[in-house]
Amino acid sequence: MDKRNALRAGAVSAAATLMMLMSSPAMALVRDDGDDPGQSLSVAQTLGLFVALPIAMFVVIAGLVMLPSLGKGKK
Repeated sequence: MDKRNALRAGAVSAAATLMMLMSSPAMALVRDDGDDPGQSLSVAQTLGLFVALPIAMFVVIAGLVMLPSLGKGKK
C-alpha cells in the first residue's frame, strides 16, 4: 500500500512540475490595453510595507488583546 501511495505522490509531483514548466511567463511581457503600472517602490518602501507594517500591526493587535487581562491585576 505504501508503494502505491509513493507512486501516486510521485506522479502528482511530476505532473505539477511539468505544468509549471509548460506555463510560460512570456505572456507577462506583452502589455494589455488597460495596463497602467504605478511607480516602482524603493527598497525602504518595500521593507516598510511588507516587513515593518505587518510586524507593527501584529504588535498593536497583540497589545489590544492582552490589554484587558493586564488591567485586571492579581488578587
